[in-house]
Amino acid sequence: MEFLPLFHNLRGARVLVVGGGEIALRKSRLLADSGAVLRVVAPEIGAEVRALIERSGGEQILRGYTESDLNGCVLIIAATDDEPLNAQVSADARQRGVPVNVVDAPALCSVIFPAIVDRSPLVIAVSSGGDAPVLARLIRAKLETWIPPTYGHLAGLAARFRHQVKGLFPNVQQRRAFWEDVFQGPIADRQLAGQGAEAERLLQAKIDGDAPATTGEVYLVGAGPGDPDLLTFRALRLMQQADVVLYDRLVAPAILDLCRRDADRVYVGKQRADHALPQDQINQQLVDLAKQGKRVVRLKGGDPFIFGRGGEEIEELAAHGIPFQVVPGITAASGCAAYAGIPLTHRDHAQSVRFVTGHLKNGTTDLPWKDLVSPSQTLVLYMGLIGLPVICEQLIKHGRSADTPAALIQQGTTVNQRVFTGTLANLPQLVAEHEVHAPTLVIVGEVVTLREKLAWFEGAQASV
Repeated sequence: MEFLPLFHNLRGARVLVVGGGEIALRKSRLLADSGAVLRVVAPEIGAEVRALIERSGGEQILRGYTESDLNGCVLIIAATDDEPLNAQVSADARQRGVPVNVVDAPALCSVIFPAIVDRSPLVIAVSSGGDAPVLARLIRAKLETWIPPTYGHLAGLAARFRHQVKGLFPNVQQRRAFWEDVFQGPIADRQLAGQGAEAERLLQAKIDGDAPATTGEVYLVGAGPGDPDLLTFRALRLMQQADVVLYDRLVAPAILDLCRRDADRVYVGKQRADHALPQDQINQQLVDLAKQGKRVVRLKGGDPFIFGRGGEEIEELAAHGIPFQVVPGITAASGCAAYAGIPLTHRDHAQSVRFVTGHLKNGTTDLPWKDLVSPSQTLVLYMGLIGLPVICEQLIKHGRSADTPAALIQQGTTVNQRVFTGTLANLPQLVAEHEVHAPTLVIVGEVVTLREKLAWFEGAQASV
């Protein structure tokens, strides 16, 4: 290990920055955020650096560097593009035994700046020892996606109760077991969900020995239209901590693979006239699993509240007092349209958009047709493959031009995406000539004509 990672408390301490330009600005931001008092020395100092100096209660010295500038400083930063000057600053600091960092010159450094994930009071540092700073930043970017900002709030919760827990458990092993249970259970779930007051109440009850019997929780998670990259950070976090996953037919295998490896997986998918499990039984299963203390992810394609029956499921959970969270997902209309290069609204073509389902609860396609034929409106139909001929016929019958552009998207946002474009008059025949399977989405409106210019996600998928 070439560098020993340490965290330096600079609050109220004076730090010298030699240089007043863009290089100095990057370091000065970090130093000011850490509470350091800045002393900046340079013939010219930029406006943003001056603002940071003022914020820190520091001083600016408008001249060249002298060795006496190190007086009273606990850390030295050489941030100029003058290599001989940087080398001199490094030599002076080392002579005094003061830590020094020279930007982009590891050989002149006694300390280096890592790439930082700031979830204060939780702080994570990544370093390559100065050899590959870009790689360190890329790794930091990955950590940023895995560790949501609410983890800082969780660390803050622990800080507020630390002394109580230490008094309760004098043995370090007991304290470790206590906090591991807190950080992996419902208390952490409440804090990470933004319910800080409830998390504090549960933690205090746990300390007082009055914790209620463990009750599970249900997470209604929108898995998006198919591309795993479209999952939200919260969705991924909850998927990776669930004990049981109930998933739909529209959830892509690549997304299901992101769930916790040892979680039980239960298929409850539905397709036309073939329901693996009736909806009322799914609702009851969610209740039963939560009462067993399980953390349950109800994983749904698209968004749980857009033709996903999420409202029906949480009504049942609420009736039984089961805690739940709802994680929105990118609905198919938005995701598939974007990947097909079809904007749902456009100032020149459509001033509104309407989402409807092409398959009603009673199995018909009896829609409010008169409300769906406005020429300045984009119409998006979910589950419209089987009823496509009727849908197109009725839209034409109720006033929409037979020449209105229309598109059908199959398995949108995935590598198997196919897009069929035509008009209300010929789209059903065009689709019938190809082997098309659900999931599909139908878009009707002038915006479909923009696909020819805007399609970007072509890859291996077909377009007809």
